[in-house]
Amino acid sequence: MNGAPMTVQTTPLSLSVLVLNRSFVAVHIVNVRRALTLLFRQLAEVVHIEEGQFAAYSFESWRELSAMRASFCGPEEDWIKAVGYELQAPRVIRLLSCDRGPTQGLRFNRRNVFARDGNICQYCGCSFPTSELSLDHVVPRSRGGTTSWENIVCACVSCNVRKGGRTPHEARMQLVRQPVRPKRSPLLSIKLGNPKYQSWKSFVDSAYWLVDLR
Repeated sequence: MNGAPMTVQTTPLSLSVLVLNRSFVAVHIVNVRRALTLLFRQLAEVVHIEEGQFAAYSFESWRELSAMRASFCGPEEDWIKAVGYELQAPRVIRLLSCDRGPTQGLRFNRRNVFARDGNICQYCGCSFPTSELSLDHVVPRSRGGTTSWENIVCACVSCNVRKGGRTPHEARMQLVRQPVRPKRSPLLSIKLGNPKYQSWKSFVDSAYWLVDLR
């Protein structure tokens, strides 16, 4: 296995959409399929940003705009083929009757640990798909090691077996980097680094909003 980054094939319907409450505050993230359901049921509207200008669209008006834009689609846009028409995948939607605020706090879970470590084994430094990775206690639980951000790392199966119930020093293995608690959601950081989701930065204040991606 080499150290090249892993690529994951995604469909437009599985891409992420930022959800705002009625006051234009980011509260959640859903996939395009769920976002379209909310739009079709008239529970949400698309918030589109172009050349610094904000505009809101219902499902029907977004469909009409998509028809006009279909011949001039940009490299960062994604399209959904329906019967008789194409629909541009929205990036941001606004709930029309929701006032709840954003989720505060950062969940410690497998998905966020893998995202923090970039799907890279913290012992051999190679990239792996999630299905070939496990979580390892740097200081084993048998030695009093805790299940926490500061003692859990992403590890490939081979390295995890090699290390066993020992410390990295005892196993003569070295960590790529020391595990720490992220300052914000690792998954959100990945999204914000993708040009597809540049419009999210108009609504996400990373200083206070730590969201769990679903």
